[in-house]
Amino acid sequence: MKSISLSRKLLTQVLTIYIILTLSITAIQIASEYYTTKNHIRDELKILQTTISSSLTRSIWELNTQQTLTLARGLLAMPLIEGVKIEDENGNAIVELGKDIAQHPSSDEEYDDGGLFLYQQRKGLFGYKSPLIFEFAGKPVDVGYVSLFSSNEVILTRMGLPLSLLIFKSIFITVCLFLIILYTFRKLLSKPLSELTGQVQNFDIERLEESKLDVNLAERNELTILQGAYNNLINKLVAYGDALDKANRQLLDANTKLDEQNLLLEHEVAKKTAHLSRVMLNIESQKKELEENQNQLAIGIENQKQSEHALISKQTELEKYVEELKQTQNRLLESEKMSTLGGLVAGITHDVNTPIGISITASSFLGEQLKTLTLSLQNKSLTQTQLSKFLSEAVESVNLIHLNLKRAAELISSFKQIAVDQTSEAIRNIEIKEYIGEILHSLQPKLKKTDHQIQFDCAHKIEMSCPAGALSQIFTNLIMNSLVHGFENKSDGKIKILITELDKDSIEIVYKDNGKGLSKNALNQLFKPFFTTKVNQGGSGLGTHIIYNLIKQTLKGHVRVESEPGQGLKYTITLPKYTPIE
Repeated sequence: MKSISLSRKLLTQVLTIYIILTLSITAIQIASEYYTTKNHIRDELKILQTTISSSLTRSIWELNTQQTLTLARGLLAMPLIEGVKIEDENGNAIVELGKDIAQHPSSDEEYDDGGLFLYQQRKGLFGYKSPLIFEFAGKPVDVGYVSLFSSNEVILTRMGLPLSLLIFKSIFITVCLFLIILYTFRKLLSKPLSELTGQVQNFDIERLEESKLDVNLAERNELTILQGAYNNLINKLVAYGDALDKANRQLLDANTKLDEQNLLLEHEVAKKTAHLSRVMLNIESQKKELEENQNQLAIGIENQKQSEHALISKQTELEKYVEELKQTQNRLLESEKMSTLGGLVAGITHDVNTPIGISITASSFLGEQLKTLTLSLQNKSLTQTQLSKFLSEAVESVNLIHLNLKRAAELISSFKQIAVDQTSEAIRNIEIKEYIGEILHSLQPKLKKTDHQIQFDCAHKIEMSCPAGALSQIFTNLIMNSLVHGFENKSDGKIKILITELDKDSIEIVYKDNGKGLSKNALNQLFKPFFTTKVNQGGSGLGTHIIYNLIKQTLKGHVRVESEPGQGLKYTITLPKYTPIE
């Protein structure tokens, strides 16, 4: 492998990074100086245009072309100006002086405060264009436009000295830093490393004490630590050599003692053999006793098998009881669902009866009026006033019947979809904002006799593919729990529902009420079946258990609940937009 100087490599990398940073900073400073100078020239162009504006305006107004040309040439004589263009009010050129002014396209104009700023990147020109306005009889009149141009050459000319100083400063600092770093590296790293390397190469295993490192360093650093560690290693090698000699001597003594022990061992083996014969006789007698114990153990195993059969039969009976318990639980859950649906039916029936009753009354009134009109027509006593009055009342009655039947149809349609969803677990595509609105609409009969309010917020349309009935049951149970439990002895309860889109695959539903809340102990048992705060008052304790099962099992989501006594209840529900099909 090729040998590479560590100090030289480190020096090269440090200087390379510094040069790159210096070049980057210098380039940024040059660019900054360029744009600063360009902005100064822009400001000077604006000031110059303001200065000569009145003279140019009067000469153009008086049609004094010679004076206009003289003013333009005077402007062009300035070092700042590379071109002058003067136009009349129709955009026709009066004077065009300077480099490539005639080829300047109007599409390169950009508006600036107070006028137009012009750019021509291809020719390196830029300038300022502004209108010339003459006040005639107290009214401003546009007489033309003046455009003053400068160029990048002017910018570079102004930047000459600052740019030279900046480059000189960068080169000077770089050279000084290089010499300082080179001297420092040689003094602190290259020379000490070279001395250490030479002494390490002279290492002799036979002369360990003479192979220790001895480098004179003014201060303690990594090299002195390396020297100390190397010398400690040699000291350990010397100590290990002494310990090895001592171990060899001890090994010779141990071999002598081992020979003596072998003789003693042979005598002991003879004694142990005689003792082993006696032990074998004892083992034979113990074998007979073991066989007798084995027969007794076989009888015990047979008794244990009989006990196991009895246990298996008991287990079968218990499994049967558990299955019956699950079926009973499912029937209770279905009963709770139908109870909720029954409550919706009772409310929606009252709301449907009202518009239908109004429609029946209006149709009966219309029938009575029609009989009166027919009788008057048969008696030939029908007057224009009676006919007009009948037509007016008929139109009003028909409109009333139409509006109320339409209202009843909307109620029935909304309730029909909600009812079908609550009894079905079929997956269908829904728009969440519209669907939740239908659920809240179907629950209005439960709310209109109270001062409770529901605030529903869903920012934009969110499409979902899920068992819609599960969503309907969740929101129905949540709202009914708030009405029955949360708002007990409270007349102005408030419910807030916020639906947001977490990402393209999931949504978050936050349901919150300002009811009486739950204690910590009740909150821990909220989702357990048959837990209710209205024991012996008609509460089944299955509402929140159904909510939990629908979220976790049916919709494959997650739910978190927070509450404190007197602070209401808050559910945070996370659901996938597309429920996986099992």
